[in-house]
Amino acid sequence: MALETVSTSTSHGGTQGVYRHASAATGTPMTFSVFVPAHAPGERLPVLWYLSGLTCTHANVTEKGEFRAACAEHRVIFIAPDTSPRGEGVPDAEGYDFGQGAGFYLDATQAPWSMHFHMRSYIEDELPALIAAEFPMADMARQSITGHSMGGHGALTIGLRNPDRFRSVSAFAPIASAMHCSWGEKALTGYLGTNLAAWRVHDACALIADGARLPELLVDQGDADGFLDQLKPELLRDACAAAGIPLTLRMQPGYDHSYYFISTFMPEHVAWHAKRLHG
Repeated sequence: MALETVSTSTSHGGTQGVYRHASAATGTPMTFSVFVPAHAPGERLPVLWYLSGLTCTHANVTEKGEFRAACAEHRVIFIAPDTSPRGEGVPDAEGYDFGQGAGFYLDATQAPWSMHFHMRSYIEDELPALIAAEFPMADMARQSITGHSMGGHGALTIGLRNPDRFRSVSAFAPIASAMHCSWGEKALTGYLGTNLAAWRVHDACALIADGARLPELLVDQGDADGFLDQLKPELLRDACAAAGIPLTLRMQPGYDHSYYFISTFMPEHVAWHAKRLHG
């Protein structure tokens, strides 16, 4: 589990680092980024996880997310993993919505994907253990999670499955119900087979219908997003209403699916999580 430092840069008084390690979960090298605000010796800071969307790596949000000023102000560590295993010998597929760059934050059970595509285990277990071991300033008793699109799906489902681990959960334009859109149906079939019962723990709305609960949710969605037919925020709204989960769903006029949208509202999400992490 040895950690390699790829790069470090000073930003907003803190340190933006990129790191690589050999993952036991995926059987491949995995790269992730961590921003650590300035802190006193021995001080421990809470952690905000960010899960990226289709085709992305750690670099998209690290370079375009505009989170560092807010994280420095609110004293929150920001961690951005990759979206899938990569490299020679790792299976891939035609198109952007399956294979490398499209791990969907699940553990594949179908060949050939089952050898490497174990992103659920990586995000829920292996990487948090690595962070705890290598970043002593990270207070793993105070964690929150957010994400975008496929990563929003990941944040919602991981948060719903682990409500005692995360103090707060938010998302930007999440895939609200993977079972009810072509992106999700393709991924769930390819990675997990046709057993619909196995799909339900990877669908935020199904998890809520099956009894998973969170104290509240914050979701931002652009109303000019060209992928609304895949994201289906109305299904999340209805599921939360039926379950009594307070959902703040903000349909942002004129915004699309890009990092222009994400970066606009990222400081508000950081501040929202920080209030709960420091509370």
